[in-house]
Amino acid sequence: MIIETLLLLFAKGALLGLVITIPPGPIATLCIDRSLNRGFASGAAIGIGAALGDSIYALVAAAGLAMVSDVVDTYSLMIAAVGGVLLLFLGIRDLMTPPAAAREVGAGNLFRLIASTFLLAISNPGALLSFGGLFAGLGLVDGNTVTETAAIVIGVFFGAMAWWVALSAAVNLARDRISSDVTLLIRRISGWLIIGFGIAVLGYAAINLLG
Repeated sequence: MIIETLLLLFAKGALLGLVITIPPGPIATLCIDRSLNRGFASGAAIGIGAALGDSIYALVAAAGLAMVSDVVDTYSLMIAAVGGVLLLFLGIRDLMTPPAAAREVGAGNLFRLIASTFLLAISNPGALLSFGGLFAGLGLVDGNTVTETAAIVIGVFFGAMAWWVALSAAVNLARDRISSDVTLLIRRISGWLIIGFGIAVLGYAAINLLG
């Protein structure tokens, strides 16, 4: 019975991980760009960073860590502003770096991709609200033991990673069929999209901070 309960919680967590991850956004744009220009490993690294960030917020929601939630709520605009600055940096760097110069990727670069995407993921306080609402709707926030909470959070991670691995693999398979000119165009478009996301996040934070 205990194993069945944990498996059910894992499955619910995996479903939530997919639901949170699939909608397009700046991290998806980064994943597509890195998979196209640097290969599957780079796209998967983006996914690991994003899934780890989602798992942190899932842990807060599932464990009912009110103190952490209060801190995130109090400093949400400042946290979002940091994410906006990071998006601007990543977008500008994409515009300044030609695809041909980004083919070789070592372990250090993969670690930096994971770390930067993790920071980007946790700089989105809205994710905590999303997880909180979804967890409450499925009755996953009341009286969870440590083992049950772990099952939910691990499920969220694997559900999110399933999407990122599928996306990275699909883009990686398609890149050999795409000309260098199209690859460059996609990189430029993704760079401007990421900059646009960054400007939008910074604008939202500035309006609310000054208002």
